[in-house]
Amino acid sequence: MDENNNIPEEELDNTIILNDENGDEVEFEFLDLIELEGESYVVLLPVEEEEEGEVVILKVEDSESEDEESYVSVDDEETLTKVFEIFKEKFKDEFNFIDED
Repeated sequence: MDENNNIPEEELDNTIILNDENGDEVEFEFLDLIELEGESYVVLLPVEEEEEGEVVILKVEDSESEDEESYVSVDDEETLTKVFEIFKEKFKDEFNFIDED
C-alpha cells in the first residue's frame, strides 16, 4: 500500500525524510537553501507540526558519496540567528513570523 497516496505529487518534491537522534524517520518540508560565509544551510519545517511550527536549520556537508549530502545540527546560536534572519527577509511576504522575545 502506498503511504503517500493522500499527498499531492508537487508536495512530495519538497519533502525530505531524515532520521532523528532515536533513529526514527521524520518528514520535513524543504523551505530554502541559505548561503552564509561560504557554507550552505537548509531551512526545514517538520511536516507533523499542526500548529505554527518552528523551522529547523541544518548545515549541509558533503558526504563521502558524491551523490549524497549530509545535514548536521548547528550549535552556534549566532550562525543560526544570521541564517534565520536571511530566511525571514527572503520570505517576509509569504510567512507570518512570530518573534519569541
